[in-house]
Amino acid sequence: MQPYLNRSGNSGVVAFKIQRDFIIVRFRGGELYVYESERVGRDHIDEMKRLAVAGRKLSTYISRNRDVWSGAVGYDPAIHGDLN
Repeated sequence: MQPYLNRSGNSGVVAFKIQRDFIIVRFRGGELYVYESERVGRDHIDEMKRLAVAGRKLSTYISRNRDVWSGAVGYDPAIHGDLN
């Protein structure tokens, strides 16, 4: 996983991993959530990828978009692959 830059200094996101059709996000408490394009929509995934790389507003985006936070699934290495 790639460390999240947390440019605002108060994000709940600490790391992420971008894949073609999904993004894996690790939160401050250690929780891992996967946001898949077929569940949350391609436009949301593209914006989350952009925000993750920028290191700003990813946690806010997730929490403010019902389609995103309600579509999250738990990380499963058998489905989502290795975190490295």
